[in-house]
Amino acid sequence: MQNFFEKQKIMYWTLELASKLEDAPWPASKDELIDYAIRSGAPLEVIENLQEIEDEGEIYECIEDIWQDYPSKEDFFFNEEEY
Repeated sequence: MQNFFEKQKIMYWTLELASKLEDAPWPASKDELIDYAIRSGAPLEVIENLQEIEDEGEIYECIEDIWQDYPSKEDFFFNEEEY
């Protein structure tokens, strides 16, 4: 019998992990993203996170479709006029 933690895998993302998918062939299916992560040498955590996605044949347009908290380029916008 599996213990609680083995049964309840929790998907977690960090900026470093999610950035490994920036150059993925978007739009992509879950299987295509897993294949890309394996071929590109992404850390095992990225592949495990992708495998944890409950998939109903969806096509993902960008990393934000997988991890809603992924910072966009606007989050890093620096307005030189303010300084």
